Amino acid sequence: MDISKTIAALKQRPDFTENVGMILIHNGTVRSWSRVDHRRVTALDIEVDQDKISELRREYLDRPGIYEILVEAHSGHFAPGDDLLFIVVAGDLRENIKPVLAELLDRIKAEAVRKNEVVG
Repeated sequence: MDISKTIAALKQRPDFTENVGMILIHNGTVRSWSRVDHRRVTALDIEVDQDKISELRREYLDRPGIYEILVEAHSGHFAPGDDLLFIVVAGDLRENIKPVLAELLDRIKAEAVRKNEVVG
């Protein structure tokens, strides 16, 4: 996902200025160390359930003040530094948007992503 192009496209929508006062973005990348024990990670294998992500997206779009949610999640074999997950949440007020991004991120990671770290 090209974040600049994505934001520019959102801003072109005729109802954007009436509905959006904040855009929050998550850009998840592969770390070079394991969260569990800080061992060196040389690669990460990811499997994404795109249907579950679509379901979660629809659920959170119904929250008050949320204008748009865009999610791009990648499956495959990745190296440290590679992009894995983009989430864009646009809406009216930070009080509405911050919890949606945080909750959606946690649920995507817990319910729609399986990963296997290659350590060495």
